[in-house]
Amino acid sequence: MSGEPGGAPPGPEDHGYPAHRAVRCGGLPALDAAVVRCRACPRLVAWRERVGAERRAAFRDWEYWARPVPGFGPPDAALAVVGLAPAAHGGNRTGRMFTGDASGDFLFAALHAVGLASQPTATHRGDGLELYGVRVTAPVRCAPPQNRPTGAERDTCRPWLAAELGLLAPGLRAVVALGGFGWQALWPALGAAGWPVPRPRPVFGHGVEVDLPAGRRRGELRVLGCYHPSQRNTFTGTLTADMLVALLTRARELAGL
Repeated sequence: MSGEPGGAPPGPEDHGYPAHRAVRCGGLPALDAAVVRCRACPRLVAWRERVGAERRAAFRDWEYWARPVPGFGPPDAALAVVGLAPAAHGGNRTGRMFTGDASGDFLFAALHAVGLASQPTATHRGDGLELYGVRVTAPVRCAPPQNRPTGAERDTCRPWLAAELGLLAPGLRAVVALGGFGWQALWPALGAAGWPVPRPRPVFGHGVEVDLPAGRRRGELRVLGCYHPSQRNTFTGTLTADMLVALLTRARELAGL
């Protein structure tokens, strides 16, 4: 049951837990800890835990994370990269965003190429990878079946991203949205975090740039669209390594890194 006015606050299994808890986190460590406890979406909880129990044959010796995955990167990041959700056998296995799957291999190789990552590979949480001035996150923190969160799941999870962007706000100068889902999910989160967002919402496209004016103790922000580094996009050449490096180079310049 959800918490009621004057009663106990919503617990991790309550639908209202993200909205109640996220705004009360005074820093990213507290936010990340709260994210990991969340069980607000029964379908996602059941799926992430089922995947963690059954495992893929190639990872049968792994102890899967099988919990919500927090953002990854320094608390003073000037650039944020927003994806979709953890992969069932990637972030849901390793406990770190974009770590342990082909999309992450593509992304971190590009971040390394532009000087924003200490190494081009990401295999597990203790692999020594560091990000410089960039934080990687997502609007949905649990691995969804078929990589397709429902609209209700996206909306329930939104307060985590909004709070994360708000905590990054003092130094945040640019955001890269990976794919149409990340692009659409980003705008209401930015609005909730205090930036004036345009209406109608800008149309997604690779290389699209949108300027957001300063607002409510928030500096100006540049939002960039980028094709998602999914295997479908990278195998077909919709997104090439050169394209991603070029876009991240632009984002780095805009962020002042």
